[in-house]
Amino acid sequence: MSAKPYESELKEKILRLHLEEGRTQKSLTEEYGLGQGTISYWLKQRRKECQTNPQLKEQLDMYEENKRLRSELAEKEKEIAFLKKAAAFFAKEIE
Repeated sequence: MSAKPYESELKEKILRLHLEEGRTQKSLTEEYGLGQGTISYWLKQRRKECQTNPQLKEQLDMYEENKRLRSELAEKEKEIAFLKKAAAFFAKEIE
């Protein structure tokens, strides 16, 4: 069984979608028709590259920080929506 070569742009896009946006490996594998384990292999490669390449390490850190901030923002938006509903409920109770 031979390894299927992928374009570097596709590899970078998929790594970004996974690392920054939090897409699952399974969803990306299905969407882009990748072989099982391909994304895991790319992630291992990237982490090894980050040990010797400060630019890649900085990029990886930025992706992970963006992912964390997106998650935090989504949680805050949920809290705000809940508080709006609670405020509307209590406003009705006062009237």
